[in-house]
Amino acid sequence: MSTLPSQPLSPLDGRYHSVVAPIGEHLSEAGLNRARVEVEVEWLIVLTDNSLFGSSPLDGAQKLALRELYTEFGQAEIDWLAAREAITRHDVKAVEYLVRDRLTTLGLDSIAELTHFACTSEDINSVAYALTVQRAVTEVWLPKFRAVLNRIREAALEMRDVPMLARTHGQPATPTTMGREFGVFAYRLERIARQIDASEYMGKFSGATGTFAAHVSADPSVDWPLLSRTFVESLGLDWNPLTTQIESHDWQAELYNRVSHAGRVLHNLATDVWTYISMGYFSQIPVAGATGSSTMPHKINPIRFENAEANFELASAVFDSLAATLVTSRMQRDLTDSTTQRNIGVAFGHSLLALDNILRGLGEISLAEAVLAADLEANWEVLAEPIQTVIRAEISAGRSKISDPYAVLKDLTRGRRVGQAELAEFINGLDIGEDARTRLLALTPASYLGIATAQLEYLN
Repeated sequence: MSTLPSQPLSPLDGRYHSVVAPIGEHLSEAGLNRARVEVEVEWLIVLTDNSLFGSSPLDGAQKLALRELYTEFGQAEIDWLAAREAITRHDVKAVEYLVRDRLTTLGLDSIAELTHFACTSEDINSVAYALTVQRAVTEVWLPKFRAVLNRIREAALEMRDVPMLARTHGQPATPTTMGREFGVFAYRLERIARQIDASEYMGKFSGATGTFAAHVSADPSVDWPLLSRTFVESLGLDWNPLTTQIESHDWQAELYNRVSHAGRVLHNLATDVWTYISMGYFSQIPVAGATGSSTMPHKINPIRFENAEANFELASAVFDSLAATLVTSRMQRDLTDSTTQRNIGVAFGHSLLALDNILRGLGEISLAEAVLAADLEANWEVLAEPIQTVIRAEISAGRSKISDPYAVLKDLTRGRRVGQAELAEFINGLDIGEDARTRLLALTPASYLGIATAQLEYLN
């Protein structure tokens, strides 16, 4: 058997690459290295801006040229780092050497020794990861999540007045509207979105074991914690003042749990919509040229929702593992987080793919109102609930002497099909007030909705 040319192992880098490529801009190895270069460069600028250790502030042109090391980061730098890491066997050290090399090219050899000054690798990594995750979430993942949320909200409002037989435990239950059921998901997801919007992205910059020991040894007159905080916050991040060698990763666990939670809620939506499709509540809009089954020409399979289900499950599995493992480290430092964090992009990639599929799926279904109406018409027994509830109210008000109304309705309806005529005959024979009788006779399964439509005001 022939040996295949080098192939991507993950479908995220193969079959689904076009969908998830935007997240790779930040959470790939190259995206991480670009952020590492950014941190090294900006730390150099902070040190020189403060004229530390004989340096002088760089002029505008020098700063621009230095910042181009990361703003123009590309294939040449990727290749350079790969070659150097093959020698150093240390990724952050390779980044330091890259910056030093480029300083020579820029004629800035005089500040070369300030590169990576008093830093441990985790100073660079914690800030770089915070930057890449923050950008991946705010620039890529959240906009797609918001697009899904907005589509669900729009669907809720579009279908707010369409009555639907609810099912609890899979059995006919008190009617609702299809819009309200979508509205429940929209409300849940909006709450999670607010939590994700409020996420912290934390970095530490305090040296080998977080004590600023090397910094103070070099110059005890500098307020190093203040300089560290100013630096981290200048990058749009939150500063962690008290750590071991590593930033504690608690913010990551919190974020990944929230994103995983969002995925699980959307997984629930996907399974519900899949079920509604199987019941005929939604029809699927044919896509020109698409094949549903290799042998059954009539089929349109709900593949978007099935794909979303699977990828939300994969995303949650990785997010859950990240959240569980990143918050622990043996004493001051071990490297379990190093290899674990390389899978952050995998988790977000599967989540982004799932979001894309559920968004596309929601655009390829059409509500079959006639099917919903027929289902309601076939289940008049769901009105047993309001009938026995009204009887209870009448008994309490002294207008009825019926004994055990729940049992009376149970005998009439449980395990039996009861139509409009049978219920009307039953209601007319009840010992209740005429106002109550009139209200009950006017009820239909399609009108027994309570305030279902009005509740969608909570989405505004």
